[in-house]
Amino acid sequence: MSVHAPLADAPAAGADNGRYDGASMDAIQQHYDLSNDFYALWLGRSMAYSCAMWSGPEDDLDAAQLRKFDYLVEGARATGARRVLDVGCGWGGLRERLVGTHRVEQVVGLTLSDSQAEWVRARASDGVEVHVQDWLDHTPTEPYDAVISIGAFEHFAREGLTRAARVAAYREFFTRCRGWLRPGGRIAIQTNIKGNNVRMDRQTVADLLFIIERIFTESEIPALSEVIQGSERIFDVVSVRNDPDHYARTCAQWLDGLRRNRERALELVGEEQGAEYERYLSATVGHFERRHLGLARLLLEAV
Repeated sequence: MSVHAPLADAPAAGADNGRYDGASMDAIQQHYDLSNDFYALWLGRSMAYSCAMWSGPEDDLDAAQLRKFDYLVEGARATGARRVLDVGCGWGGLRERLVGTHRVEQVVGLTLSDSQAEWVRARASDGVEVHVQDWLDHTPTEPYDAVISIGAFEHFAREGLTRAARVAAYREFFTRCRGWLRPGGRIAIQTNIKGNNVRMDRQTVADLLFIIERIFTESEIPALSEVIQGSERIFDVVSVRNDPDHYARTCAQWLDGLRRNRERALELVGEEQGAEYERYLSATVGHFERRHLGLARLLLEAV
């Protein structure tokens, strides 16, 4: 079955022989292939390496992560769907929720991490497949009912690109998603975004540069306006919410988990990387609290 042809309106800025300049597989694997056991020490049962959705002061991390999954799945109208694409599937927490709770028949996950793919395949049920594949190389055999992407959008444009080049890369992503979806299908996206507080002290600037250089190399956090501009005339915006407080709380929980398991963490990744991850998580709590970073959850519908 052929997929629906999208509107042909993707500008060429940022393209190089048809490729868009996002983070390389090497850069992705440098971070996400560090150690599955290391991440399991502090991410929680869902292994969700993205912002949770908190309810109240008594909420816990695992419940908040499942609430996040449910919000995005329901917003994408994916409950009971036949086929759902998970772009940047991580360690597969979303696919477990899609299949086990939301009765989705087939989930296709994309990741650039070999370690994540191995983790998902070892736990995958019938109807779940995972590919170590860039979304630029993905060609579905039939349309999807919904597309969900959590915490991957930050890797779609490489650090240092102009705004026009970033928007072009995002527009290419949305154009492809539109072509993969059935008419009226929805896409749910969760991504970090640049905050509106530009007042930064020296330590904040140093910490941001450290994260760019040592933790998430080659990646660029988008502005919310760039995401919206990239989707114009391809998708209609159904809803947008910004939850920086939710990510500050999530990172604080991760940091607590890492510190509680510091001895084992250092055995797995060594003292240098263990210290770098504690610095990164600690600094990130402050970045979200002071609105240097935001957390966008967007629901979009194909037009």
